[in-house]
Order: sequence, then C-alpha cells, then structure tokens
Amino acid sequence: MDPTPTGTTRTGTGTRPGVEVSGSDRPRLARHVRLTFSRIRQRQVLLHPETVVVLNDSGAAILELCDGRRTVAEIVAELGARYRTVPDDEVRQFLTRLVARRWVELSDG
Repeated sequence: MDPTPTGTTRTGTGTRPGVEVSGSDRPRLARHVRLTFSRIRQRQVLLHPETVVVLNDSGAAILELCDGRRTVAEIVAELGARYRTVPDDEVRQFLTRLVARRWVELSDG
C-alpha cells in the first residue's frame, strides 16, 4: 500500500496538504473505515466502502492501537515493548500514507 499523498485530514483543522504525522498526534480510524479479522484470509483487513485492504502484521499492529486516545509516540512505545525495535519514522510514514487516503484521522495532541 503506497498511496500518493493528496492531503491530510486533521480533526478540527480541515485538509492541509503536506502535513506529516507527528509524535503528539492522536490517530484513529476514520468513521467510514473498519479494522476487522477476515476468516477467509486469516488476516486483519481494513474495510473501506468498496475496498478491502489486506494488512501485514505490522500494519495491523499499528492500526489496532489507533484509538484516538494514544499519541503516535505512545503507539511507537507500545510496539517497541512488544517487538523490541520499532522505527518511529516508519510508523509515522505508514500513518501519513493512511491519512492521505483519509482512512486515518488525526487530532492534535
């Protein structure tokens, strides 16, 4: 999944092209997107109207923690506790791509 950035959506700030995810942002799935387990695929999937995105384990682990309460820094720390090393910049890049697709929304920390 490598979407072309078209802008980002932040709760309360509208669409601002070129905005990247910071450690203090609080990501959550957009209202029209759902994270669920597909019994057929035996994997976590992201459901969007007319789209199913099959996630790898890393992507699913990140999105499971995107509840709108945790900051990106807290998500990275939680993943680091589970998996030892988690590159902060890779988590932020992944979330930035999903924000550009409007599948994840951010609120300022």
